[in-house]
Amino acid sequence: MKLPEPSIDARAQSDALLARLTERIRASGGWISFADYMHTALYTPGLGYYSGGAQKFGAEGDFITSPELTPLFGQALAAQIAEIMSQSAPTVLEVGAGTGHLAADLLLTLDELGCLPQAYQILEVSGELRARQADTLRARAPSLAERVQWIDTLPDTFSGVVVANEVLDVMPVHLLVWRDGGLFERGVSLDDDDHLAWADEPASDALQQAAATLGAPMPQDGEYVSELNLAGEAWMRDWGARLTSGALIMIDYGYPRAEYYLPSRSNGTLLCYYRHQAHPDPFKWPGLNDITAFVDFTAMAEAAHAGGLDIYGYANQASFLFNCGILERLALRGDEREPAYIRAARAVQRLTTPQEMGELFKVMVAGKGLRTPLLGFRRGDRLHTL
Repeated sequence: MKLPEPSIDARAQSDALLARLTERIRASGGWISFADYMHTALYTPGLGYYSGGAQKFGAEGDFITSPELTPLFGQALAAQIAEIMSQSAPTVLEVGAGTGHLAADLLLTLDELGCLPQAYQILEVSGELRARQADTLRARAPSLAERVQWIDTLPDTFSGVVVANEVLDVMPVHLLVWRDGGLFERGVSLDDDDHLAWADEPASDALQQAAATLGAPMPQDGEYVSELNLAGEAWMRDWGARLTSGALIMIDYGYPRAEYYLPSRSNGTLLCYYRHQAHPDPFKWPGLNDITAFVDFTAMAEAAHAGGLDIYGYANQASFLFNCGILERLALRGDEREPAYIRAARAVQRLTTPQEMGELFKVMVAGKGLRTPLLGFRRGDRLHTL
């Protein structure tokens, strides 16, 4: 696959990160786990994909997220947030707020519904994205922008609503390899020319224990490769101690475990994105590519439950958005023949049709002290599949 060439400045940033990765691999005895590599490539201050200065979202970036397709996504989500806040506290914490479009849409809609949060917090690791978020909020919701507070770490205790839209998929994953000789961990080494290269090591006892519950098919010959998101599981358990009342709303692409580890997925779900092109090479220009893996929602639910959280619902994105009123919101756009309505309808179609994002993306809500069923899961709840 032919990818567009990065600019001279971007290539220099990638080369600097590559030099740091090479030094780290050598200092670690010639091998690091892929989880370490992914964390370094995405989050190294000033150089990583999410902590550097390159544009990531929108037409000029590498991908487009749901809030950038249409404000209707945030308007529908706001209905669910309002219900949860009414049973907990009037506070919203958005983790990884992208360009700030979702924050603006949520604040504007919650204001319209008469239930503005007293505080809207954003946890964002990228200084460049913080600046873009502030600009977006000042432009689209100037009277509400002052309610937004940027934070550097998760609060020790929290009550209200946590929004995590496409967050779990970019948490560093371990790569596991099943083959006749046993279970291995696929990591990163250097070849004879000092280029990044795959290298397998026997899996640790901890990984062996974690993998035993996954139900991955044992290959008769060859190998089976997949991911284990221990960072995501730890994040879910940790919220059990932090959350006093309220819920986490997690929106991401993924499957329940029974659909995740299928024989047909023998190469795993790892993908990279660069300039709206998906490709399989995480070693290509480190720091310039997004690196993601699909979410095992069963693992996230188990971790949340182990941390003391209840799982209030799990559904595909289409069912969740329909339940939250996205079609009613679309109807308010007016004449179906007008270009603005047609554009909005096409965006809703992309968000909800099975061939697009409607089935691939899932929504799971975990929390404490809420009454059920929640609005987003009154029809189409698939909690039983977890």
